[in-house]
Amino acid sequence: MALFRQIVPDALHDNGLLEDVIEVPADPLLGNRTVSHAYRASLQGKRTAVILEAIAPDGYSGDIKLLVAIKADGSIGGVRVLAHKETPGLGDYIEITHSRWIKQFDEKSLIDAGQWKVKKDGGQFDYMAGATITPRAVVKAVRQVLEYYAMHRESLFADAVTTEEADTTAGAAL
Repeated sequence: MALFRQIVPDALHDNGLLEDVIEVPADPLLGNRTVSHAYRASLQGKRTAVILEAIAPDGYSGDIKLLVAIKADGSIGGVRVLAHKETPGLGDYIEITHSRWIKQFDEKSLIDAGQWKVKKDGGQFDYMAGATITPRAVVKAVRQVLEYYAMHRESLFADAVTTEEADTTAGAAL
């Protein structure tokens, strides 16, 4: 929950983020090979954000597991690294506990699409000299999560249909 609060502050929700969760099928844009989860934030009954689990599969030392919060307007609320095997002291600066590098994503959106690269490649994201593979992987993964969100926003923000509602809708259709 501490990481959730960092990327979706309490001011953006009054619901239990761990209670309003849906399953998300594996998708190349999320880098997930199996079902993952989307945690949905609401404030006074209105959806305000979603937290998606994602994987950057092309880190220097393998998978980098991420949480990406996207606000209803399509901007990033925050990104946090859940797990990685990047080189300590070189590639681990992607963690909030080691540096503020990961905060570069805050408030970014697909509007900035042409800039979704590290500065070395002509983009807007900083990197550490000698460690460009790691940030390239994270930048690419976060951009792909935004693309996934743009394609699936409606279903991510939709309310679950109860069995009773489904029965009523089916009955009305007959």
